[in-house]
Amino acid sequence: MSKKQKIAILGGGVGAMTSAFYLTDQKDWQLKYDITVYQLGWRLGGKGASGRNPDYAERIQEHGLHIWFGFYDNAFHTIKKAYQLLDRPQGDPMRTWQDAFKPHSYIVLQEYIDKQWKTWPIDFPTNKLVPGQIDDELDIWDLFRTAFMWIKRGITDLRQEAKLHRHNRLPTQEHEEDESWLERVANKIRVEARELVDDVKDTAEHLESFLKALPKQLSKRDKDDHHAIHRLLKKLRQWLNQEFCEWLDDNDDIRRLFISLDLGLTVLIGMIEDDVFEHGFDVINDKDYRQWLTDHSANVKYTVNSAPVRGFYDLVFAYEDGDFNKPNVEAGTIIRCMMRIAFNYKGAVMWKMQAGMGDTIFTPFYQALKARGVKFEFFHKVEELTAHNGIVDSIKMTQQVALKEGLSGYNPLVPVPVKGYDIPIDCWPDRPNYEQLDPAQADLLKANNINLESFWTNWPQIYQNHFHKPLPQKTLRQGEDFDLVVFGISIGSLPYLCEDLLAQSPGLKRMSDRVKTVVTQAYQVWSDKSLSELGWCCMPPSGEEPVLSGFVEPFDTWASMDQLLDKETWPASLEPKNVAYFCSAMPMKDFPPPADFAFPERCYEQVKQNAISNLTGAIYNLWPKVAGEGQFDWSILIDPNGQTGQGRFDSQYWRANIDPSEHYVLSVVNSSETRLDTHEAGFDNLYITGDWIKTGLNAGCVEAATMAGMQTSRAISGYPQRIAGEKDF
Repeated sequence: MSKKQKIAILGGGVGAMTSAFYLTDQKDWQLKYDITVYQLGWRLGGKGASGRNPDYAERIQEHGLHIWFGFYDNAFHTIKKAYQLLDRPQGDPMRTWQDAFKPHSYIVLQEYIDKQWKTWPIDFPTNKLVPGQIDDELDIWDLFRTAFMWIKRGITDLRQEAKLHRHNRLPTQEHEEDESWLERVANKIRVEARELVDDVKDTAEHLESFLKALPKQLSKRDKDDHHAIHRLLKKLRQWLNQEFCEWLDDNDDIRRLFISLDLGLTVLIGMIEDDVFEHGFDVINDKDYRQWLTDHSANVKYTVNSAPVRGFYDLVFAYEDGDFNKPNVEAGTIIRCMMRIAFNYKGAVMWKMQAGMGDTIFTPFYQALKARGVKFEFFHKVEELTAHNGIVDSIKMTQQVALKEGLSGYNPLVPVPVKGYDIPIDCWPDRPNYEQLDPAQADLLKANNINLESFWTNWPQIYQNHFHKPLPQKTLRQGEDFDLVVFGISIGSLPYLCEDLLAQSPGLKRMSDRVKTVVTQAYQVWSDKSLSELGWCCMPPSGEEPVLSGFVEPFDTWASMDQLLDKETWPASLEPKNVAYFCSAMPMKDFPPPADFAFPERCYEQVKQNAISNLTGAIYNLWPKVAGEGQFDWSILIDPNGQTGQGRFDSQYWRANIDPSEHYVLSVVNSSETRLDTHEAGFDNLYITGDWIKTGLNAGCVEAATMAGMQTSRAISGYPQRIAGEKDF
């Protein structure tokens, strides 16, 4: 029998947990592998970690705003398997994945028009597909056909809207209802290009049949078909500008339809002009998205600078160094994501988690992996990886704290009761379970308010001064303690933990330099007012709460997350009616050395001031009943401490995600070409994983991290063979 391979997994984010999940998702995996996860601090989750605060009704405290998109096939497929494995009993509030996720269709964009903010609501249609079904994945031409059908529907809506508002400004004869918009375009084309009209038969029905009949291998032949479609799309856009541009300043509905159509047409035109169908989306990653739209003749005033375009930059925090004057995202990467979000979703465009991300995602991961036999070593801070002759040969770590005498392992979860259920849910606390730690060390941690997750912690010095010895160090040796290493800590940590590896691997160094990250900031407020009592008036017929983007900085994104309140334990006298999540990028370019222990507190204070400015500033555009210019009704905030005025904000929650492993991974221009596969780091026994490696999606999100973890497992074990979305075709 061959020797088991010892696998050391560093980090506990989505990529690392997915790697472990698929490595152990094979029959008799224990005969092949011995897997240990080494985790900083007391909880799993990485950028997706959340914690429960027992001082404030076990409220959920997130790193930011986490909502899954309906196209996350790999992520849903994986988490559904985890819930099935747990087989939780009847009466468990988080028994199945359907209990953990609920569909969400209502998205809101904010437009700044004539020096005022206007709300642009978008209620996406639902469908009968189930997320996580990866066998029916669309190819790029399916996406094209779907986009075309949306464009046709949009033009029909635009004509109807124009008919309502035209006041005899458009010639009636040209717009008779028995003549389709495509027939009019075809008639214009007939005059200039008879052969093109012959190809498309000058009717909508024939063009649709033409598109449906396009072979998937069209990208490698039949360039005449490309030219035919390209010409039609350009004529449509020309007609759109000629017919409607004069109304765009006067009518919100027409302007928004115009922007949507101009954006869709430009994307399809540009994809054809730049041979995306032949070479894939990455061929246009040498340009920023806005520049690419401009180069392909999108309307600069209305479309390039529109709320939908800005909303996508906000979605992926696409601002270099958090500078909102430096938007930067690869055109190909963002268009790939846009098309999958809009045209490849299952059930609903979004799915909201019904508890914290830690509770919903990382508790099932931890429990399933623990039951399978994966070992977890919490409170292990990775300090350095070294390599020799193409092999990672050592991993240096600090053991941050000792467990209480007699304990063989750390139990990281705490039970939190749920209203109306007899069974509590297992959650990650916002602090260590001190009762499981060495009492003297636990008291010292609490007395000094030590954050064991911080890169700038002074815990080693405090420990040294108190116990007159350094924190225990351990070095894992290749061939003894590990054979393979899965590096699942985010790319922002590479310069600090892998200096030796970067010096030996040009490819790893190039990726580390070129794949940028950005600091993010977030805050949450609990109030005694419902959405309508706050003044929010744009509710869809479904009654869904808004997920809003494109708003004013420093917090451009807001979501009402009331679905979480029943998972918190507020007493009746303090029960909130609404919880609001805000997030955005945070301007920050330079970082002090680890010895600057006051740096986190300075950042923490900055986010607090940003949040207060947000509430006393432009928030009145969203919540007019509790705010005005320069004013905010602080009394609406839930405060168990009974403070008054602005002091009530002190009991809310805010954070700056400044630690290197917490930075959000960007897709800046020409960075995807430097991303490495999981096994390409330059060392035979090292596998890198996370949303920062080359996945085929190449964007910062749960789906990319899941794909990375699956790729890591496949590179080690050959399983899983199928990963959806790795290729554009």
